[in-house]
Amino acid sequence: MTKLKFIIVVTLCWIFAVTGLKAQEQTIGWFLNSQEAYNGYTLFAPLPYTETYLIDNCGKLIHSWSSDFRPAHSVYLIDDGTLLRTGNVNNQTFNAGGSGGIVERIDENNEVIWSYILSNNVQCQHHDIEYLPNGNILVIVWDLKTPAEAITAGRNPATVQTSLWSEKIIEIEAVGTNEANIVWEWYAWDHLVQDFDESQNNFGVVADHPELINLNFAAGGPQSSDWLHINSVDYNPELNQIILSNHNFHEVWIIDHSTTTEEATGNSGGNSGMGGDLLFRWGNPQAYQNGIDADQAFFGQHDARWIEPGYPDEGKIMVFNNGQNRPGGNYSSVDAIEAVMDGEGHYVKASDGTYLPENLSWQYLADDPGSFYAMNISGAEQMPNGNLLICEGPNGHFFEVDLDGNVLWEYINPVSINGPFAQGEQPGGSPPNGNPNSVFRIKRYAADYEGLQNYDLSPGEPIEINPLSYDCETYSLRIENPVSGKNVLSFYPNPSSDFITIILGEPSSSASSLQIVNLLGDVVYSDTKDLSQNSKIDISNFKSGIYFLILDNENGIITKKFIVK
Repeated sequence: MTKLKFIIVVTLCWIFAVTGLKAQEQTIGWFLNSQEAYNGYTLFAPLPYTETYLIDNCGKLIHSWSSDFRPAHSVYLIDDGTLLRTGNVNNQTFNAGGSGGIVERIDENNEVIWSYILSNNVQCQHHDIEYLPNGNILVIVWDLKTPAEAITAGRNPATVQTSLWSEKIIEIEAVGTNEANIVWEWYAWDHLVQDFDESQNNFGVVADHPELINLNFAAGGPQSSDWLHINSVDYNPELNQIILSNHNFHEVWIIDHSTTTEEATGNSGGNSGMGGDLLFRWGNPQAYQNGIDADQAFFGQHDARWIEPGYPDEGKIMVFNNGQNRPGGNYSSVDAIEAVMDGEGHYVKASDGTYLPENLSWQYLADDPGSFYAMNISGAEQMPNGNLLICEGPNGHFFEVDLDGNVLWEYINPVSINGPFAQGEQPGGSPPNGNPNSVFRIKRYAADYEGLQNYDLSPGEPIEINPLSYDCETYSLRIENPVSGKNVLSFYPNPSSDFITIILGEPSSSASSLQIVNLLGDVVYSDTKDLSQNSKIDISNFKSGIYFLILDNENGIITKKFIVK
């Protein structure tokens, strides 16, 4: 090697070492987007940071919101366009994972238009909230009990330390800029059974009362103050019921929301006639002394939810099953069950006293199960086209799969304690020495979602510093008026095998022709529509293959491809 070449090589190595370019190794940000992925905008809030981000399917920044608080842990974009966000106020009494204490609403201009503190030495908001159709908010709140209160209720004194944290679910109505009315409450402490202290009124045979909560079940550890650790809340408006994920019991619970607060304290009233007792529980019958280790199906699960109406598995219950201490090894899965109800709306139990179903409806596992494992946080939701959007929380890994396990979209959160990483940096570890990029959960919103109508959806740059140059197409199902930029037409699911729903947006002064054409050019569907209406088109008789949806109106002719499977 000549002296000049040697100097050049040494100089380039020094530049790479100093700048950290490392030959442009990709470690964070966008990795994959396929045409089969559900197009939309993904919302996420890095747990170590105070910013919340909205990105498109190519990982480009659409919008961000700032807060004074790290998330605790959930964030949602609601239909009026404001961000509904939890925050961690560093409550020193309730210092377990998920601790929060404040709920905020932030508008598109980053103005906090309402906030409410739920944090003191006897209670603290944590983990999740749920925005209700009436505009109120369900909040999970830790509810402190003193050792005397716990022991008096029948708790084994050997399992009580300085306090015991029970749970309550409250419904709040926002008032002004920093107040709220509590309009409904449910307390776990009102629905106890125990077989330790026969002098107490709640003494009984635990297995005979699956509708009650065993005060001495302590899967979270016999010395843990954080007894239940509820980590998600979801609402079903059709049933007027609430589903909760109880991490430490390894169960999901359903309670009746149709009760009054007074009825919720007892075991009668409401649509169910059961007051505030548990209507349904599933995942670990050992929690009510019914079953053995082999009957446990959930292991520290998160994100229990009903699948949305109109989706392929509508009405089923889906959870992110973290899988910690799962027999056969630690691995995660996404599990769905279909609870069984009788003609009177009550949940049905099997002959052995456990709730049906006996088995999962389906389960997503990685091809190599051990390669997909999130020991905590995390979540999953089904998309309108049937795909699963998954947040592998501890390492900030987001991906979308179909139920055959094909990865269709992939992204790694590029934000940690001090903000965005530079491309090439490796996130990971725990503070103070590590740079975690963990995320509790993610949420994807369709392009025509009402809450996005006031936002500029033009993609910006990727979030990470020094991003790589890459080509990515979003495969939008949203068709816009080229003059106004407003939504004219969108449709889902794609692919489909039975129906496609046509969502017609911007009104038009003239009728519009909708046609579906196959690859041979044959018109297999034709109709004239008013653009103020939506349509559901039956394609169940279509042969599998590629088709084209053609919209013809005063704005011109727009064609979009879709697949019938």
